[in-house]
Amino acid sequence: MLVIGLTGGIATGKSTVSKLLKDKNVPVVDADVLARQVVQPGTPGLAKIVKEFGPEILLPDGTLDRKKLGTIVFNDEEKRKKLNAIVHPAVKRAMFMKVIGHWVNSEKYCILDVPLLIEGGLWRWVGKVVVVYCSDDIQLQRLMRRDGSTLEDASARLNSQMPITEKVAYADVVIDNSGTPQELNGQVEAFVERLDKEMGPLWWIGYILPFVSVFSAIWLLASRRLGKKRTAQKQKKS
Repeated sequence: MLVIGLTGGIATGKSTVSKLLKDKNVPVVDADVLARQVVQPGTPGLAKIVKEFGPEILLPDGTLDRKKLGTIVFNDEEKRKKLNAIVHPAVKRAMFMKVIGHWVNSEKYCILDVPLLIEGGLWRWVGKVVVVYCSDDIQLQRLMRRDGSTLEDASARLNSQMPITEKVAYADVVIDNSGTPQELNGQVEAFVERLDKEMGPLWWIGYILPFVSVFSAIWLLASRRLGKKRTAQKQKKS
């Protein structure tokens, strides 16, 4: 099974692409959804957060008060690291189990929808990286319109994140969301069609001969790292 990482920048349209893929019956593992699930009442994740930050970060119904917790960690790098050390491993485990589930169900491929795919290093462990792109100007306008924020606030949010142009350098596939919704849907349809062609009619051999799947995965990941290393070396020389 081919595992594909999907990422983008704030207001580039990654969530829209993810929804379009789901509508086309492509299995999608959404990291944001899992991040909420791993801190639900009764989970080890929430228990660890309460132990670290105190019971005051809970709402009366026992659920996590995300706004209060966000205020606590927003300007405190040390506390933010502690929170990430609790949540990120739990999300990665949940993602892994979801991927295994799709493999058991004999899916040809699945999508990992991860906002920080590049920043967190997960791009190294997927077979393809798909980046949803739009220009900086469009990104800024969409963010202001979506959140009702000022130019200054929207610019500050964009500047605090990895530029989308840098993420594109990691991409095997770029979906350009600078146009209309119809154009975006057309690109997603074309992407799914390419995936089906690439997998070919013999994709099921990996399920019958597991060692073929393992060898293919190791070869693909090693090639990805080597290719990225060569690209980095060329960029340094230039």
